[in-house]
Amino acid sequence: MKYILSIDQGTTSSRALLFNAEGKLVSVSQKEFTQYFPQPGWVEHDPEEIWQTQKTVCLEAIKQAEIAASDIQTIGITNQRETTILWDKQTGEPIGPAIVWQDRRTADDCKHWIKQGYNDTIREKTGLTIDAYFSATKIRWILKHNEWAWELASKGRLAFGTVDSWLLWNLTGGTVHATDISNASRTMLFNIHSLKWDTDLLSLFGIPDSMLPEVKSNAELFGYTRIIDPSVSIPITGMAGDQQAALFGHRCDKKGMAKNTYGTGCFVVMNTGDQPSSSSNRLVSTIAWKIGDRVTYAIEGSIFVGGAVVQWLRDELHFFETSVEVESLAQQVPDNGDVYFVPALSGLGAPYWDPYARGLIIGLTRGTSRLHIARAALESIAYQTMDVLQAMKEDIKQTVTMLHADGGATANRWLMQFQADIADVVMQVPTMKEVTALGAARFAAIGASMPDFLSNNNVTVEERYTSSMDSSKRKQLIERWHKAVELSRLWTIADEK
Repeated sequence: MKYILSIDQGTTSSRALLFNAEGKLVSVSQKEFTQYFPQPGWVEHDPEEIWQTQKTVCLEAIKQAEIAASDIQTIGITNQRETTILWDKQTGEPIGPAIVWQDRRTADDCKHWIKQGYNDTIREKTGLTIDAYFSATKIRWILKHNEWAWELASKGRLAFGTVDSWLLWNLTGGTVHATDISNASRTMLFNIHSLKWDTDLLSLFGIPDSMLPEVKSNAELFGYTRIIDPSVSIPITGMAGDQQAALFGHRCDKKGMAKNTYGTGCFVVMNTGDQPSSSSNRLVSTIAWKIGDRVTYAIEGSIFVGGAVVQWLRDELHFFETSVEVESLAQQVPDNGDVYFVPALSGLGAPYWDPYARGLIIGLTRGTSRLHIARAALESIAYQTMDVLQAMKEDIKQTVTMLHADGGATANRWLMQFQADIADVVMQVPTMKEVTALGAARFAAIGASMPDFLSNNNVTVEERYTSSMDSSKRKQLIERWHKAVELSRLWTIADEK
């Protein structure tokens, strides 16, 4: 039997998953890596640690399955998007830390470009709004603050890549510098209409085109790797950013179908068909995937802090030892005690796009306990998702009635029910939890011509949650949430805006 190795490189861990030719998950290996916060608002990773942890889990997943490298028919890659890495093409060495998608160091630069009137132009070309979230200003920041970067760039030796490109470079022994179209569309440098790097934007940000990877579709041959076994050459035939891979993994292949991934952040993505959809509610248009000559687009709302708010309570405030404990804490109180937690720990993403918002817990009284705060933290994940769904409704003039869900937090039944209640939507959680990795495997299967894998339905429904909340109660909670959000946006307004 042949297998597909799915590489799922995330924000906090590297993972490798093996699927057999019938689409069954055979083994999983995962390894966390270090998060660096050198200054407030800065988030960095070590590119070498990303690569080494990813290589380690690939080998471990194969060992667990007790198969040989020759049994792997193909490899698919999915990754944390927008995170920016620059490296020397000759040595393969990174020139500094990876600047993570959560990093806000370029917020003032973004404010400058917005004041200069470039937001409409960039939105028209890329589908994105000017924000520190995307890769372009991160590249510019490195070029501006790293003399070595400029020296290498002037010699044509400097390579830029998001994490997919960095992994591909290392997997192929430095022979392939490429990305896929979904990741390219998240850089704020790629024209989603012409499907090319935009020379005007490269000029605007002062980025040499010699740094850029070749852009490929999501299901084709990217290259070969001998990293697993030097005697075996394994093709890499699928690649996609994690959120697009999740959309594909859920089989949201029809216009209007939507999913939310509950991970470190939350990412609500809707298939908009063969044409990009402009948003009047500060969502972004992006490329979902390209297979053959056909491009599918999506509209997306990116929430910067989703499950990370639970990690923050665990690691920084020591509310509990394991993240799963938060569910039992939330269930021990009948309501939130009028406590609201706006987790703007990295600013606010869609639909607010406010890099200067700050985290806020409000409504505290002498009767407030850690139970209320734990519940408010979970509620904040659902409220933020609800805001994005409302924005989508206004953009497409259609209510999202069903939301496909994946990610670690879908195991939290309390959260899933509250999400259904507050957004008045049906939540559908599949039996297969590894939907992002499955999406990468499906792209790879297309690229490797594995029809048996594609014919299997891996996303049968495990749980379905429907709303049971009174509409007047829902309205009251939402109004209080929005009041808390506005207060979080006032904290640095006098200094920054």
